[in-house]
Amino acid sequence: MAQNSEPVSLAAALASFDDLWSPRIVTAVNDYDVRLAKVEGEHVWHTHDHTDEFFLVVEGELLIALREPGGERTVVLPKGSIFTVPRGTEHKPSSPSGAAILVIEPTGTLSVGDRHEEVPDHVDATTGHVLNS
Repeated sequence: MAQNSEPVSLAAALASFDDLWSPRIVTAVNDYDVRLAKVEGEHVWHTHDHTDEFFLVVEGELLIALREPGGERTVVLPKGSIFTVPRGTEHKPSSPSGAAILVIEPTGTLSVGDRHEEVPDHVDATTGHVLNS
């Protein structure tokens, strides 16, 4: 996807779809996609072997469980917070009450990573969908 030649309203972009855990590509920066997703409930434990994963919470609150060498922990990201999951770190995003997130990953990165547990029906295993705004 090429960069947008016009500004993108995140509110309008979010209003254009209802699917959960199914990211929309809102623009590209160099070789990275900027993806917007609505989330609620739990994603899957997964790992990106070759890239970090950047999260920005646009609305609501996101939890990210992490399995690190020192053990398991969960980071809590309220609206306006950012967090980067380091490459190779197993993680599981969730949002009990729902959230909207912006994620930055290399173009072509699968939303369920390189290694993951079984993907339930409510999670879209995708490299991102074109935003139809």
